[in-house]
Amino acid sequence: MKKTIQLQLPATTAFNEQLLKEEIATQLSLNPDDTFSIQPVKRSIDARGRNIKINLTVDVYINESIPEFSYTPDYKHCTPNSELRTIIGAGPAGLFAALRCLELGLKPVIFERGKDVQSRRRDLAAINKEHLVNPESNYCFGEGGAGTYSDGKLYTRSTKRGDVEKILKVLVYHGASTEILVDAHPHIGTNKLPKIIANMRETILKFGGEIHFEHKLTDFKTDKNLLKEITVLDLKSGEEKLFPVNKIILATGHSARNIYELLHAKNVLIEAKPFAMGVRAEHPQELIDRIQYHCGSLNEVVQKRNYLPAASYSLVQQVNGRGVYSFCMCPGGIIAPCATDQEEIVTNGWSPSKRNNPYANSGIVVGFDLKDFEPYKKHGALAGLEFQKQLEHTAWTKGGKTQTAPAQRLQDFVNNKLSNTLPDCSYQPGITSVMMNEVLGRLIGPSLQEGFKSFGNKMRGYLTNEAVIVGVESRTSTPVRIPRDRETLKHPQLENLFPCGEGAGFAGGIVSAAIDGEKCTEASK
Repeated sequence: MKKTIQLQLPATTAFNEQLLKEEIATQLSLNPDDTFSIQPVKRSIDARGRNIKINLTVDVYINESIPEFSYTPDYKHCTPNSELRTIIGAGPAGLFAALRCLELGLKPVIFERGKDVQSRRRDLAAINKEHLVNPESNYCFGEGGAGTYSDGKLYTRSTKRGDVEKILKVLVYHGASTEILVDAHPHIGTNKLPKIIANMRETILKFGGEIHFEHKLTDFKTDKNLLKEITVLDLKSGEEKLFPVNKIILATGHSARNIYELLHAKNVLIEAKPFAMGVRAEHPQELIDRIQYHCGSLNEVVQKRNYLPAASYSLVQQVNGRGVYSFCMCPGGIIAPCATDQEEIVTNGWSPSKRNNPYANSGIVVGFDLKDFEPYKKHGALAGLEFQKQLEHTAWTKGGKTQTAPAQRLQDFVNNKLSNTLPDCSYQPGITSVMMNEVLGRLIGPSLQEGFKSFGNKMRGYLTNEAVIVGVESRTSTPVRIPRDRETLKHPQLENLFPCGEGAGFAGGIVSAAIDGEKCTEASK
């Protein structure tokens, strides 16, 4: 017999198997001779008070065993007669678009400018150790997209856009832990994502799909309102290849600037869109744990961390009509160098599955409206992109024209004081002390200063010189939208082009991009 119950328990009980079983036996008035097993369904942490509570929904199987997790997608083998779908980009949107193709009996053909997950590792090492950026293979470009080596957080607010649970189940089918089906803020971890992404690739190939790595879209031809042919550069051989297309799903991610520039040059409609930029703030994880878990001493932090995960935070404040907020918070994480060109600095954050690094980092960013792009209006729809480029290039210049990032202690930044020393930092290429307002400029710097003051009031101890800000956090989302019809998801000028995912401005993370990939495949049917 199965019973489902909801509980709110102290963390010491919820994360102790024996105590949890005793609590459930009492709640259900079970007989001493009853045997039962517990399967968590949903779990969230309520840390608003000193006595931290865990909200649990569990299935209790009484006198029977827990059924094994079972989910097998209905993938169909492609045949010579299968209708083709051309997919540009092998990030979450592109991969899930391809998997949905297999369910619908379509043959996916993916072109990805970057390398497979294993080959990407050498290029990531070159950024971190030698300060060398491969513009085609880096933290943003390659199999799995930006998410593969930048965290794997699966929390999304896009629950009304599609079947979030299905996306999570597909990830479990390809090797993710079933824990992502339970936690309120599921997370895979950068150490585990590459294998899952590789398994997804093997599924696509096994059922007859194609994936062409190191193949970059460089041109296309149209006939009236249709895309007829694409030009793809084989980056290994240097050969340009022409491919006819039937329907094309454009899932290039938020950093493929050449795609926006190509569309703009071809007079294909694109639009500037609001986005946000700022810095990445890094604190000792122990300090964030102490604040969030209401600890009075280091010993209490150690005790609570025996059964609680590394603490996170979410902050937002309006400053002179602008939103200042935390973005992509990474407990127990690392700041990563995510430049896609040599003469720029771009930061992002990631965490391993255990979130056990000694630092907590988060993007702290300022939101911009279209009116803020006025100085770049001569660039038309690319105005925001030019703003973004300038900030990243300034950071590179101020950092010393390597991948060393400009940085400042947090309290020094708020007080307009140059930091004489900097704390240890997880950003592997290294950091150098600068006045960060000289990097950020008048639109970002003063707003961040006021935002950090407010955050210091909301989280006592947050505003400290133990923390460091590192610049710049500029790829929160794309500054360009590739428009599409709300119902058909087709581009308004090219009816066989389906703009998709983060790169088109219709998603903001792994799960929302995956949902959009599935939707675009379905719309193309």
